[in-house]
Amino acid sequence: MNSRCRYGRRGVTAGMVSALCLFGLTSAWAEQPLDLVRPVVDSSIASYQPKTGVSGAIVIAGSDTMQPIIVKVASAFKLWQPNIKIAVQGGGSDAAMRQFLQDQSTIRRGDANPKGHLVSGHVGLLASSRPLTDDERKDFRSRYGFEPTEVPIALDAIALYVNYQNPLQGLSLEQVDALFSQSRKRGTLSTITTWGQVGLADGWEQQPIRLYGRDKRSGTRTLFIHSALLDGTLKSEVKEEPGTAMEILDISRDLLGIGYAGIGFQASTVRILPIAPKAGEAAVAPTAETAANGTYPLTRSLYLYAKRNPKGELEPEIAELLRYINSREGQETIAKSGVYPLSSQQITSNLQALVGGQMSSVSMVAAIR
Repeated sequence: MNSRCRYGRRGVTAGMVSALCLFGLTSAWAEQPLDLVRPVVDSSIASYQPKTGVSGAIVIAGSDTMQPIIVKVASAFKLWQPNIKIAVQGGGSDAAMRQFLQDQSTIRRGDANPKGHLVSGHVGLLASSRPLTDDERKDFRSRYGFEPTEVPIALDAIALYVNYQNPLQGLSLEQVDALFSQSRKRGTLSTITTWGQVGLADGWEQQPIRLYGRDKRSGTRTLFIHSALLDGTLKSEVKEEPGTAMEILDISRDLLGIGYAGIGFQASTVRILPIAPKAGEAAVAPTAETAANGTYPLTRSLYLYAKRNPKGELEPEIAELLRYINSREGQETIAKSGVYPLSSQQITSNLQALVGGQMSSVSMVAAIR
């Protein structure tokens, strides 16, 4: 195997890594600059204090973008709570939403642990790379009679990726719209189809732009259309992949390619473009700082959604996992997975949501222990 190929910032299958290495790539999760690899977790976030005697099984269905993050979190959590089995199922936010609403997973016996016997049609948590829509919330309320418990667990950015040999230095959102959308709701007069139209020279002028993205099951796709294209219509020329790893592989092999994906999927064979909120303004690179302060224009939160039992309580194993995620150790695991940790203010808000009310920080910590 190519010595450059190795596991990196996100947990992926050996098959994915082999596919990447087959084309001479460094792992799509290779080492990155310090501010991207290991953002600093707020030191005021409390350390995890594990409860004893908690056991159970959790099926988490959802986002392909979030799947490697959740796998890493689940692995770290198991070191604290070995009696809680966790199965993580991808397939896309939109597809998993239906499973979450219908409470029916595709996890089979033993999927969570080859030596175990997790048998569950019950989807305990939805991992979504976008917030629920009003219609989805209405559907949930009609089925269950209450609101889902929404817990942001990380900050992410939708990034524009090009091949590492592409010299383009950045785009405006208007250009992104003209590249990917038939509708061009940001006001550009004509579509963009060649690299010369975004300023490249030296033989690039007439070279066609080849577009890549995610398929219709993806929450990243839904949010990209909403945020970048203002709910316009994607061009039919976009090659849509069922998983982000394959999309990044496509761009790695295509000198003329460009595509959108979550920030965590970086490789030495692709580059992320800074984005300007408007034409004529400075382009902004996605970092932990620009995601937190909102200056990068395609920032988003990543969410876990939970159901409460008829008594209005979270199942003990789910509550414990969410407590871990909202601890310093949990957020450090999040930061290592390639996305950005939450602020202490957001952690406080999350913990208040978990105990079901507005409490002082002292009372809140006591209640969740």
